[in-house]
Amino acid sequence: MIQPEERLIAAIARLILDPAAPPARHIAVGAASAIPAAACWLVKLGGLDVRLSLLHLQRKNPFTEGTRELFDLAGQGRIDLFFLGGGQIDGQANLNLIGTGDWPGTGARFPGSFGSAFMYLTVPRTILFREEHSRRVLVPKVDHISAAGVSAPGVVRRGTAQALVTGRCVFGFDGARFRLASVHPGETADSVRAETGFDYDAPAEAAQTPDPSPAQLALLRGPVHARMAATYPAFCRRVWGENAA
Repeated sequence: MIQPEERLIAAIARLILDPAAPPARHIAVGAASAIPAAACWLVKLGGLDVRLSLLHLQRKNPFTEGTRELFDLAGQGRIDLFFLGGGQIDGQANLNLIGTGDWPGTGARFPGSFGSAFMYLTVPRTILFREEHSRRVLVPKVDHISAAGVSAPGVVRRGTAQALVTGRCVFGFDGARFRLASVHPGETADSVRAETGFDYDAPAEAAQTPDPSPAQLALLRGPVHARMAATYPAFCRRVWGENAA
């Protein structure tokens, strides 16, 4: 049986490999990003000649001085793709990692924006990812913008969001507005609309997010699992068990 996480991993892998997008020669993945990290390993072990910089690695971490080196690489234009999420995300791909309510977040408190604003503007491609797809997360307007999805004219910006992947669907982003690209099995265009707080474009009939191929499943449950087990043990046990096939 295909696990929901495996479907999300495969969906992100397809976005990484999208021939219409700029090439991803160097991909960086931040901490606490098991599903994006698995997607990166999937495309690399599947044959893509790509450099992966994974900040979560406990051993053989390429960054000896932590995220400072990551920001240096991004500022120099040497990272092609990154991943971001948010406690809130709105229809202009703005992210809120600060909190809800009046400044500085008198309601829910989020972990903080850290380098998200810098990475969002300097990296050509950003794939947004959030498993929870609800109106409390996907809002008409974020309470606080910690990383802007769209910038004012005259603001130097290398890129913006490529897409948003959630537990219900995949949205594409055209630089100004989201468009529904596919719905996951068990979802419909109506069920996605009902749980989305912002407006977006949608085709007359929503496509279904494809399942991972047998070859992808074999990679995920074997080599990818082996690469990730030490760093994301709880995730690997939940998705693939103690000993994946």
